[in-house]
Amino acid sequence: MTDLYQSQRAMRNMRRAAMQRGVIAILDVGTSKIACLVLRFDGPERFREDGLGSMAGQSSFRVIGAATTRSRGVRFGEIDAMQETERAIRTAVQAAQKMANVRVDHVIACLSGARPKSYGLAGDIEIAAEQVTEQDVARVLAACDVPDYGSEREVLHAQPVNFALDHRSGLADPRGQNGHRLACDMHLLTVETTALQNLLYCIKRCDLELAGLASSAYVAGIASLVEDEQELGAACIDMGGGATGLSIFIKKHMIYADSVRMGGDHVTSDIAKGLQVPMATAERIKTFYGGVMATGMDDREMIEIGGDSGDWERDRRKVSRAELIGIMRPRVEEILEEVRARLDAAGFDSLPSQQIVLTGGASQIPGLDGLAARILGQNVRLGRPLRVQGLPQAATGAAFASSVGLCLFAAHPQDEWWDFEIPAERYPARSLKRAVKWFRDNW
Repeated sequence: MTDLYQSQRAMRNMRRAAMQRGVIAILDVGTSKIACLVLRFDGPERFREDGLGSMAGQSSFRVIGAATTRSRGVRFGEIDAMQETERAIRTAVQAAQKMANVRVDHVIACLSGARPKSYGLAGDIEIAAEQVTEQDVARVLAACDVPDYGSEREVLHAQPVNFALDHRSGLADPRGQNGHRLACDMHLLTVETTALQNLLYCIKRCDLELAGLASSAYVAGIASLVEDEQELGAACIDMGGGATGLSIFIKKHMIYADSVRMGGDHVTSDIAKGLQVPMATAERIKTFYGGVMATGMDDREMIEIGGDSGDWERDRRKVSRAELIGIMRPRVEEILEEVRARLDAAGFDSLPSQQIVLTGGASQIPGLDGLAARILGQNVRLGRPLRVQGLPQAATGAAFASSVGLCLFAAHPQDEWWDFEIPAERYPARSLKRAVKWFRDNW
């Protein structure tokens, strides 16, 4: 993992080979569930019905196997207990393989924790010939000044988000165009090395090859934001079990990503402590009766807690729904306030459209959109992931935004700087700069 540029290139080649063979798996390692989808790539012509192709370029693949299992050994979106997580991943992958009736060797995974950090980079070069070639694009990406983000972090995404040729900006792909000076803006996302290595090691122990890695916040945004929102500027807030991912898109590119280390499991934990019930009971109460907006009716609506402690009086306790909302609301407000602070730090207010889309399992709490509109701003909606072919009905909810986004990411990955042949002397620029600085300081 020390030379991530090379390993990401190897992953891209592996993904291409797996897609040519026709089958690849998607693995969403979350804090509350582990989801595995098996995709078959047969090309667009296979699935045409009535002469109509499917929307949004999703026609190249179909989900042929799907399975979820309760996540074990994962906290804050990061692996906490290796053996537990390995067992849960094996369970999900085997169930999905059984449904698909094929064996899967390659997976594309996403992770939600690992404290992501965003950087905006810029670089420009003179073009030798009149026309921009692929080599020029590689050179301008290499010319971006990579910050010293520390030895404990690795680059997860490095995406060119804008090209400018002479005085024309906003180009998506400058190749083949004429000009003299090429400039590029790049978004770099780094994550903690240890969290990444733990995930890689865990997947390797499950006898699987990793053919790609992505940030959950990024893929949830791909799945939940409609094209207009991705174009005009929108934020996707993926409220998971242990972490809440945050990504900002504009001009169909992600320009910022972050993660708040709180999620739905923290709300469940508060209920368990407040009502003195086990976590499983607290989860059931939250799912069936939870909410964040109290009304006059809630004082009269009583909830049977139920239990199996053996104490008859204790097991027949009842609480009002208003009391439950009083426990849940402060934690949900805290998560949304933290998200608001990250959005402000990212300069979200300066985007032309300030649409906010809530997705993920914890976004299902009734009344959350109303509370989020008060804290985050008026343009808030609940998002569901795009419908993809063959996806079971059970996997179409907001909790599967990352899994569906990962399918779209596998089928149509965005260009990243390891897709280009960067000149060999450029990509380990950080260590080289550090060596030059050390030489200058000591001699």
